[in-house]
Amino acid sequence: MLGLALTCGLVGLAIGLLLFVALGCPGAALRRWLGFRSGLMARTEKPLFRIAYTLYTRTRLGYIFHKKQLKKTRDYYPSGHSIVCSKVINGVKILPVPILTDNYGYLIIDLDTNVAVAVDPSDPLIVQACLEREGATLEAILTTHKHWDHSGGNKVLKKIYKSCRVYGTSRDNIPGLTNPILDKETIKVGNLRFQAFLTPGHTVGHVIYVLAGNPPDSPACLFSGDLIFLSGCGRIFEGSSSLMLSSLDTVASLSDETLLWPGHEYAQDNLMFAASVEPNNPAIFNKLDWVLHQRHDKHCTCPSTIGEEKEYNPFLRTHSSDLHDALEIERDLDEDLTSFRSRVLEEVRKHHQKQTNFREGTRNVQSIFYMKPLPLETQIHDVLATVSVFFFCSQVGMGVEAKSSKINL
Repeated sequence: MLGLALTCGLVGLAIGLLLFVALGCPGAALRRWLGFRSGLMARTEKPLFRIAYTLYTRTRLGYIFHKKQLKKTRDYYPSGHSIVCSKVINGVKILPVPILTDNYGYLIIDLDTNVAVAVDPSDPLIVQACLEREGATLEAILTTHKHWDHSGGNKVLKKIYKSCRVYGTSRDNIPGLTNPILDKETIKVGNLRFQAFLTPGHTVGHVIYVLAGNPPDSPACLFSGDLIFLSGCGRIFEGSSSLMLSSLDTVASLSDETLLWPGHEYAQDNLMFAASVEPNNPAIFNKLDWVLHQRHDKHCTCPSTIGEEKEYNPFLRTHSSDLHDALEIERDLDEDLTSFRSRVLEEVRKHHQKQTNFREGTRNVQSIFYMKPLPLETQIHDVLATVSVFFFCSQVGMGVEAKSSKINL
């Protein structure tokens, strides 16, 4: 008991000191705290993040956590995190639905029949309110992947709309799945026609959906989930760089006029990263200027087009010699092009993750002041950092030497 009490006391003291440094010393001390946090996460992420990720994706704990996040963000963003505008294309209305702190679900409505299809409707209350406001009936749900911030509303909406079909791949554990789909399968819902493409990398069963169009007046629409964002790319949770590259090449093969409707509002951060990687690329700064104006008033930044993304999205530019020069990376003499591009993608990913870690650390400190809800991935990282601090303090408190081979603070 004495050892337990000592352990708890040391844990509280350690966390208190860290908070004091973070809150009381906003200058150099804050930077040291963020650097400590990033370093600690780098040393503990692989084993601990895998555990947290498995609990989140494969147990009910993930759904409970998701529901808690929905409640927080509804209170914090009563009108949604962004101001959105619908787009009507050839009698089809596309309505972005702001969910959580930065997610987008989508309603695609055939205006002739009022039949609706939902993409990643993870907040059933908000989606149902939009359906009632539009006077539409939900006939199908297209799920890009299993993560709760994309699939968390499936079962509730299915209970409301009994005939609603839920699409996704059997490779992912999609809640409420009724219609497993295959790569390049066509999905017809009334007059609406989609084609599904299997795009693993973010998860093993990630799927993107392309709504058929009739260019140039009615371009196709890509609903990309967490594969690709405006100037960004989803994190590789269940795959490799080569697998993700193949999925990104699927996106790049679509026509340049295709409209991109991503799963998150990451445009500003992504373009700032792109500018740091390719500071001589004018397309990045032109788009960034527009995005900054949009986000100043909390306006949605989607859609972009695939043609635009090829100009400024570094994750779609792994073939570009300008990007190679900016990264100071060269192709080996005996290296095939695909392997080289995979290596370029991995290098871009590493640079992006470093910037993301620092940005998330800054937002954590801000959230303490403003009680603002944080994105899911940030909170998982915080749990892991806290677990790591607890482990270190318990080692000291119980009189066990914390060897540098395990934790090197």
